[in-house]
Amino acid sequence: MKTKDAISHFGSKSQLAKVLGVSKGAISQWPDDVPELRAYQIERLTKGKLKADLPRLQQAS
Repeated sequence: MKTKDAISHFGSKSQLAKVLGVSKGAISQWPDDVPELRAYQIERLTKGKLKADLPRLQQAS
């Protein structure tokens, strides 16, 4: 899942941070891809509208 897609879904970095219970600064430190555990959390919160990607190691197999 791309960070920009998660932000877009929730409307802003501030709203995404609020839903996850983290600071806006924490969201700002994310790379292009949402960190794996947060991606699974977002997938659950969005009831599957946003999907967590398989870990890169599993994709390489």
